[in-house]
Amino acid sequence: MRVVVAPDKFKGSASAAQVAAAIAAGLRRARPDLDVVEMPVADGGDGTVAAALAAGFAPVRTTAEGPTAEPVRATFALKAGTAVVELADVAGLRRLPGARPAPLTASTYGVGQVIAAALDRGATTIVLGIGGSATTDGGAGMVQALGVRLADERGRDLPRGGAALRDLAAVDPAGMDRRIAGARLLVASDVDNKLLGTAGAAAVFGPQKGASPADVALLDGALARWSALTASVTGLDLAAAPGAGAAGGTGFAAMAYLGARLVPGADLVLDLIGFDAALTGARLVITGEGSLDRQSLGGKAPVGVARAAARHGVPVAVVAGRILLTARELAAAGFAAAYSLADLEPDPAVSIAAAAELLERVGGQVALGPLVASVT
Repeated sequence: MRVVVAPDKFKGSASAAQVAAAIAAGLRRARPDLDVVEMPVADGGDGTVAAALAAGFAPVRTTAEGPTAEPVRATFALKAGTAVVELADVAGLRRLPGARPAPLTASTYGVGQVIAAALDRGATTIVLGIGGSATTDGGAGMVQALGVRLADERGRDLPRGGAALRDLAAVDPAGMDRRIAGARLLVASDVDNKLLGTAGAAAVFGPQKGASPADVALLDGALARWSALTASVTGLDLAAAPGAGAAGGTGFAAMAYLGARLVPGADLVLDLIGFDAALTGARLVITGEGSLDRQSLGGKAPVGVARAAARHGVPVAVVAGRILLTARELAAAGFAAAYSLADLEPDPAVSIAAAAELLERVGGQVALGPLVASVT
C-alpha cells in the first residue's frame, strides 16, 4: 500500500522535509509493509525552494542584497530551464538584521539580482514565490536591479525602499534586461489584495512589517505615485488588479514590468514538484501544517494537497500542531481524518520543542487507525 506524505512546514518548529520524515518514520515503524513516499510541499512562501530541491531540483547559490542592502547568500532551485526563486530567502522578514523592521526602506532589489542570476544560468521559466516579504516598495527595487531606472525630479537615481517612491519623477525601462522578454514569469501567490487603499499593500500588510499609521499613509501615497508613473510609461493600469498588493506590491511590479502571471501558490508548487505523478497508485495522502485554521482554507498547502488528491480519488489525512476548524469545515476541505499534536501535548511550548517526536507518534496512529484499515 502506497502512502504519500506531503506536509508543509510547521513554522517555528520543523521544516516540511523534517515533518515528512517524522511522520514517515512513525508509519514505517507501525506498518513496515507500507510503501511510504516523502514529498514536502509549500505554497509560495518560506519553503518553496526547499520543496523544489526535495523534488530533484539543483541548488544554486548566489550573493544578493538583503532587504536593507546588506549582502546575503541566497539559494534558488534550477532544473531543465526552470528556476524557483523565493523572495523570503532574499528580502524576507528573517533577513532583517537583528530582526529590526524597516518598513520605509526595505527593498526587493536583491530579488531582481537573484532573477538575473537565474537568467545567467539559462533559466527560461522563473517561478517566484513571494510570501514572507519584509518590504513595501511595490517591487520597485526588483525592477531597478533588472535595469529599470527610477529617478527623482533632479534626475538622480532613487534610493531603495517604498518611502523613496514619494520622490519618484521619472521611470525609464529602456535598460531592462532584455532576457526578461524571452522568459516566462510565474508568481506563486494567494493574496488578492489591490495595490492601494484600505485593502492595499501598505494598509493591510505594512503594520505586520513594522509600519506605524503615519508610515502606512506615507507608503500608500508613495505606491500611488509609483502606480501612476508606471501606467504612463507602460500603458498598464494594474493598481486595482487582484494580487497587485502581494508582498508589499511586488505582485504589481512583476505584472507590470516582467509580464508575470499570478498563480495560486499551492497549485503552482504541486505542479512544479510533480505531485500528480506521485499520486499514481497511492491509497492515502497525509498532509499538514503548523496551524490548521480559517486562513488555511484560503489556499494554503494542505488544502491544495487535498484538492489534488480528490481529483485522483485518494483520501487525505491532515496533521497539524493545532486544529481550529470544525469537523464540518475539515470535511468540506477534503480531509477524511485529522490529527492534532495538541491532543498529545497541550502545552504549545512543549509541543513545539518535541514536534519531531510527536509527529512520529501521530504517524504511528495514522498507520494503525481506521482510515488506513479502510483503504488496505
